[in-house]
Amino acid sequence: MAEDTTTTDTPDAADAAATEDTATLRERVAKLEKQNGEFLRHLADYQNRNNEMLQVMKRKDQDLDQRLKYAHEKFALDLLTALDNLDRALDAAAQAGETGPLTQGVVATQAQILEALKRHGITPIEAQGQPFDPMKHQAIQTVPAGKGQVPNTVALVAQKGFMIHDRVLRPAAVIVAQ
Repeated sequence: MAEDTTTTDTPDAADAAATEDTATLRERVAKLEKQNGEFLRHLADYQNRNNEMLQVMKRKDQDLDQRLKYAHEKFALDLLTALDNLDRALDAAAQAGETGPLTQGVVATQAQILEALKRHGITPIEAQGQPFDPMKHQAIQTVPAGKGQVPNTVALVAQKGFMIHDRVLRPAAVIVAQ
């Protein structure tokens, strides 16, 4: 049998070699722990930035949805002026007792415009006889409450108001009973 020539001569030399190996391993472990800590910090930083980016994208999507939902607001406001003129024409025809084909044409046109507005989320505010709501009504005058009329209710609608989805597009101009 051959003798092992790699053995150390003294027990002190073996302890020194083991201590050196242990120190080297500890240094490597410390270095790896440091690298692991740096990696975990970079990972956390990446995750935070990713979450921030997702939030920004979500806010942008919500903003875009809101813009699309209310995109036709200005056009609708302009169209309401023409609709008001049709209302005035029908009021004048009613006062004159006119019910001919011209009046019927104006009624049909008004109905078509109201239906087109409704398809785009624009609906009239029902105000007549309702309690006064400053969020939906604009008081232009007050009158004393008549018999059977509840105070602080809409006595007369001077100009129709309209909602666009969940927002007031134009408040109803009303006369309020006091």
